[in-house]
Amino acid sequence: MFVKTYKTLPITITHGAGCTVWDTTGKAYLDLYAGHAVASTGHAHPHVAQAIAGQAQNLIFYSTMIDLEIRHTAAKKLLDCAPAGISHVLFANSGAEANENALKMATLQTGRKKIICFEGGFHGRTLLALNVTASGKYRQQASFLVPDIVTIPFGEIDALRRTIDATTAAVIVEPIQSMAGCRMAAPEFYQELRELTQQHGAYLIFDEVQTGIGRTGSMFFSGRYHVVPDILTLAKGIASGVPLSAVLVSDAVAEKVQYGEFGATYGAGPIAMAAMQATLEVIESEQLLENVKQVSSFLRSELGKLPFVEEVRGLGLLVGVKTIFPAGKVQASLLEQGVIVGTSDDPQTIRLLPPLTLQQSEVERFLELFANVRS
Repeated sequence: MFVKTYKTLPITITHGAGCTVWDTTGKAYLDLYAGHAVASTGHAHPHVAQAIAGQAQNLIFYSTMIDLEIRHTAAKKLLDCAPAGISHVLFANSGAEANENALKMATLQTGRKKIICFEGGFHGRTLLALNVTASGKYRQQASFLVPDIVTIPFGEIDALRRTIDATTAAVIVEPIQSMAGCRMAAPEFYQELRELTQQHGAYLIFDEVQTGIGRTGSMFFSGRYHVVPDILTLAKGIASGVPLSAVLVSDAVAEKVQYGEFGATYGAGPIAMAAMQATLEVIESEQLLENVKQVSSFLRSELGKLPFVEEVRGLGLLVGVKTIFPAGKVQASLLEQGVIVGTSDDPQTIRLLPPLTLQQSEVERFLELFANVRS
């Protein structure tokens, strides 16, 4: 019935609450994947669900051709969380679309074509996003390759210095490469990115589709190490599961955008805006940023004690766990025990991308079951 996308796990889910989902047999699963890091406030959070239902009863949709009060209040809520210097937002529907728009902004405004990306990065499955995705098999899926894309090793400052020049429109980077197994670079790498892009008049784009909206223990990765990009993109957990993405930009970028250059029929729809505003309210009212810091610290510390764990990567609740076993077998073993985790392009690394509401008691349960995993 369905066109092939992902290989599905051998369960069918009917409903969820918090960090737990249930299948058609009534079996409960601890969800440490959150639908690709999307269910940021947990499954069926009452405040988010009520906001969606209330908005649907009031106005299901109107495009950006007409202003909406919920669009203004939600956008302001998001921008109030943004790092200093980021002041405007363009809404779209998916992470790939956000990245396409970000790259289009950079090439239009600089008048240049060269884009630098990094080995291991993943930016989406649309054409230009695939061209800057240098992760595993994905880039070769592009129907044609853009000749002005240059790929360099992630985290290597010397490679960046050799590559960036006056013809560079943008450098796009995932601050933490999730699909590659939650890989990070040294702080100096991000600082050099900022310095070199400014020096050469190129735009720095942070793809925060997964690192944004609290997952790292701060609202965004942007601002960490005092590095703020020209453009940052968001999606995944921005609206707790309602499709939405955003391109956040500086004043300097925003003032150069012309009418008609960008648009998305469903971007910034009222239900998505209500869901985003409610998501941000939950993160604030339930102090989820602090929760992420505390719970992830405990999780990482305990994971490091397990004899079959070789490395724990990432930041906050974007966690890559490299073991001595094949990741697919670890995932299957945990699923049998009632835990959902993800894999990655690293054949020995599983990914943990749970809701930001994850509690220590749930971490303890996972660790007890994880200790029983064998190849």
